[in-house]
Amino acid sequence: MARHVQFDQLGGPEVLRVREVNTGTPGPGEVLIQVDAIGLNRADAMFREGSYFLQPSFPSSLGYEAAGTVEAIGEGVADLTVGDPVAVVPAFSLNDYGTYGDHVIIPASAVVPRPPSIAPVTAAAVWMAYLTAYGALVDEGGLLPGDHVLLTAASGGVGLAAIQTARRIGAVPIATVRGTAKRQALLDSGATHVIDTESEDLVTRVKELTGGKGVQLAFDPVAGPGVDTLAQAIAPGGKLLVYGALDPRPTPLPNAAFYPDLSTSMFTMFRVTGDPQRLRRAVAFVNAGLNDESLTPVVDRTFDLDDIVDAHRYMESNAQTGKIVITVGHDTDTA
Repeated sequence: MARHVQFDQLGGPEVLRVREVNTGTPGPGEVLIQVDAIGLNRADAMFREGSYFLQPSFPSSLGYEAAGTVEAIGEGVADLTVGDPVAVVPAFSLNDYGTYGDHVIIPASAVVPRPPSIAPVTAAAVWMAYLTAYGALVDEGGLLPGDHVLLTAASGGVGLAAIQTARRIGAVPIATVRGTAKRQALLDSGATHVIDTESEDLVTRVKELTGGKGVQLAFDPVAGPGVDTLAQAIAPGGKLLVYGALDPRPTPLPNAAFYPDLSTSMFTMFRVTGDPQRLRRAVAFVNAGLNDESLTPVVDRTFDLDDIVDAHRYMESNAQTGKIVITVGHDTDTA
């Protein structure tokens, strides 16, 4: 039997339960993984509480990221073997698969090799954040060396990954933060400039930092009415990519009355993970960055699988800078 985290109703962290389940054997195109570490994401909490774009079917599992070793492979899986160190990328529906467990079945298309030098905790902190950052900034945003990029709510996993991704391609990351508590952490993570939106005017400061031009790209997980302000900080011909909805209020077409020279769109990482060629390029970019250490995941804190409720409570506190990772112990070798 395996231990999985499941929930039977929508709600807060307290609805999560660690249960013994029979994982069965992997079917065609699937892989059974012994999990050593699990990456937590904001999407997990949204799915649990019913505010995600998918609604769970009960009893439901959850989780997009993990790292471990291949324990068994299903029919038709040709590029993985038992014993391979691997990581799981978010390339499936949470209604079909999940990573919150000590042994989980995952589609082989969502499993990538893990270099032996990359520890499971580090590997579990990589793929959601860095695929989102690469997909938005490079693949879709077309960010170039010397371009300025504005990163709002930048202290989360995706924000930190975006800072490093921008630096890796020679762009200039400008991060925003509310208050001063996380300012130095963002600078230490590679942000060229940090704007405290509680004490500084965002548009004025961006124009000062870019010689009056504005940024070529703004990457925003907040949405809501604040996109009007962001639009004023973007250079003519620039882009606004929104990848979240931390502000539950309606999001207007930014500065529509002034017809800005600006393209605006929602970005989802699944555009990358759902396209084999785009995913191949993204994985190559991220692995190259991990190997030369220009991309270094920031793990804020780890929790044991049995403490999953506390881990979700900590995630919802927004106290973290970087990734929260669950570590998984193994008393036996049986699934």
